[in-house]
Amino acid sequence: MATAIVSGTSSGIGEAIAQMLLDNGYKVIGLSRSEGSLNHPNFIHIACDLRHIHEIEVLKTLESNDLKLLINAAGFGRFEPHEELSLSTITDMIALNLTAPIVLSNLFLRTLKANQGKIINITSIEATRSSKFSALYSATKSGLRAFGHSLFEEVRASGVGVLTINPDMTDTPFFDDLRFGVGESEESKLFASDIAKSLLNLLSMRDGMCTTELTLRPQRFGITKKH
Repeated sequence: MATAIVSGTSSGIGEAIAQMLLDNGYKVIGLSRSEGSLNHPNFIHIACDLRHIHEIEVLKTLESNDLKLLINAAGFGRFEPHEELSLSTITDMIALNLTAPIVLSNLFLRTLKANQGKIINITSIEATRSSKFSALYSATKSGLRAFGHSLFEEVRASGVGVLTINPDMTDTPFFDDLRFGVGESEESKLFASDIAKSLLNLLSMRDGMCTTELTLRPQRFGITKKH
């Protein structure tokens, strides 16, 4: 049974991807601070705070001979004037959105090479554009996007695939603490299941062919402002 390590499985896109993999015969090791609602005999939750490097380093013990996928889905955002962001927000966002995926890739890359596995980085549409009040978030996500593209060039000869997925606004708890949210109509937002289904299609591609980047957007633009 192939094993996947997925970060951010307590909710949102990470949870949807983990459920999709479980439904398709994978053993999934989920990394998140809280366990969430996933319930499956092939799901193992590891409680950890990926903002802290010492908690990531001990995850090296999870390495297994059947590891095929590393999926970096954990992340958060704050969208305020840059001078209003706290220093803890700045350091936490860089640590979770950028440093953690880079370190996890470092820890498990040798095994993924041996198994010709894949690394999937969930970034954001903000990794591809410049938006006001998004300087910090965009920096972390565009940094992860650049990391993935460069890493692919480094490891492609070994058979490892590196895929970057840039989702637009997705109906998840990501927006719970923000001043705005996704649009109301289904045509103006993505669902976490959309990202998971798209990933499943990409995982079914024949050996020798790979997609390095996928941007997913709703057909229409939609946003709601909270009072």
